[in-house]
Amino acid sequence: MTNRRRTFGSLLVVVAVLVCTLLQGAAPASAHAVLTGSDPRENSVLKSAPRQITVTFDESVALVEDSLRVLDPDNRPVTDGDPRHAGGRGNTDSVPLVSGLAQGTYTASWRVVSADSHAVSGAFTFSVGKPSATRAAATPPPAVDPTVGALYGVGRYVAYAGLALLIGLAVFVVACWRSATAARVVRRPFLIGWWTLSVSTVLLVLLRGPYDSGDGLSGVFDPGALRQTADSRPGLALLARLMLLVVVAVAVRNRRVEQMPGRSTLAGAGVLVLGLAATWAAAEHASVGIQVPVAVASAVLHLLAMAVWLGGLAALLLALYRAPDDDPLPPAAVARFSRIALVSVAVLAVTGVYQSWRGLGSWDAFSTTYGRILVFKIWGVLVMLLAASYSRRWTARLLHAPQQERVLVAVGHGESLPTAHGGDDGSAGPQTQRRGLRRSVLAEVAVGVLVLVLTTALTGTETGRATETASAASVAGQPEVSLTLIPYDTGKNTLSGRGKVQVTLEPGRVGRNVVEAIVYGADDSPVSIPELRLTFTLADQHIGPLDAHLVDERGYWGSDSLNLPIAGTWTMKATVRVSDIDQVTVSKTVKVAR
Repeated sequence: MTNRRRTFGSLLVVVAVLVCTLLQGAAPASAHAVLTGSDPRENSVLKSAPRQITVTFDESVALVEDSLRVLDPDNRPVTDGDPRHAGGRGNTDSVPLVSGLAQGTYTASWRVVSADSHAVSGAFTFSVGKPSATRAAATPPPAVDPTVGALYGVGRYVAYAGLALLIGLAVFVVACWRSATAARVVRRPFLIGWWTLSVSTVLLVLLRGPYDSGDGLSGVFDPGALRQTADSRPGLALLARLMLLVVVAVAVRNRRVEQMPGRSTLAGAGVLVLGLAATWAAAEHASVGIQVPVAVASAVLHLLAMAVWLGGLAALLLALYRAPDDDPLPPAAVARFSRIALVSVAVLAVTGVYQSWRGLGSWDAFSTTYGRILVFKIWGVLVMLLAASYSRRWTARLLHAPQQERVLVAVGHGESLPTAHGGDDGSAGPQTQRRGLRRSVLAEVAVGVLVLVLTTALTGTETGRATETASAASVAGQPEVSLTLIPYDTGKNTLSGRGKVQVTLEPGRVGRNVVEAIVYGADDSPVSIPELRLTFTLADQHIGPLDAHLVDERGYWGSDSLNLPIAGTWTMKATVRVSDIDQVTVSKTVKVAR
């Protein structure tokens, strides 16, 4: 006995180390990385070729092979090295370019793995000299191979189902019906839950490499991909889950069916259960974003409450159909599960509200994919509670059945089943009532499976808060800019004497704007001029002229101090001076949004 306790204590230390290692990697960020900038910027025209391309995100990202690619107008790669974090900053992705880039439009595409373990991708273009007539397609690479993504999603769902069986059945036996009969009834389904969770976790470990790299199924057994998986936080979480499942297998194998666990064993089992739940919380949405410690704790409680409720319902059905007639399910066991189920629903409600607020951020986020899936999940939970209320009604009817007719306990929420064909009042017989209870609880389980599917979809979907952040930010992949071309002609017959000024306002909205202006000569190539002045006037509101205070940035004129106070159609005047005596002022209107 002493050796067994020492062994179990050593296993608990291993579990504690694994959980701490997983939680240590959780850091504040926003679920799913959002692109916040790039150098060069989207649609910019450079006078000279850049030496490297850098994209910046709002959180740390993991780089994979070809995480940043650049193609020339003829669709040929022009990168000169592997992607790396610029300056050691974990939220950047940078790659050097070959020297001597020709004039034309180049396409940069990126694909990285965000801190919450989900892959994201995008693309943008920039030009050297002047835009070219042909260019590579600015289509972002797929974040995940479709086949790998589908299999990974199935594996995640099956893992949730296996966890629910593993925890729910065990809790039912330990907390509701502590008997050898109960242990025998749930033993095989418990083993099925263990194997389901184990096999699905192995599948997720094998698929994690291709999921991160974007490769197909050919990369499943690639040694390099497996090593990369072992070095990543999601991979570490999956490997920790496998180790915990081995501990569970050892503990169950060394225990006889008739042997009920003692307090020390229950304490150790509790640590194992928390460790298993932490392997989810430490590698998904809860591990990034605001209030990470609270979110991780909430995610663990939410997952455990789900497992206890759904797994407990499965245990009730098993007890109803498989318990022997000479040792039926006692009413006290069902009553205990009723109380546990009520607590589980309360925990699901509290943690669900918190996670919804954290994932959405605002009411407008209900229009996002995450918000719509969340609405379906809420309706599913309400339907599940409705089915549970019907179970309680059947139970209430059986409660008033004559005591001598009760020989078998039903599934409801705490009451027993009569076996006679009818009560003294002529109501429906117990067999009918039993069938009604079975149908209502089966409905609970069926809807619970649907809720589980929606939960899996939610954990794999960009949160509404992150989606709104992405749409609100002026990012290189999807910029909010205003682009205006202003033709000019000074009357001087030189290359810079006539041409056009390309003015970019970013974001082109009320408030502070970044201004970039490039002067093109008669042959549509960038030219240098001694002075460029830009002003903005809103005549109907008697505002302006507001000087943009442009500064020569050696290739373009720029400013980040322009503040446009009101939305409307502004008149933009450009004064172009090409020599000491030759200049012209031209104007064009530009719309400024709210």
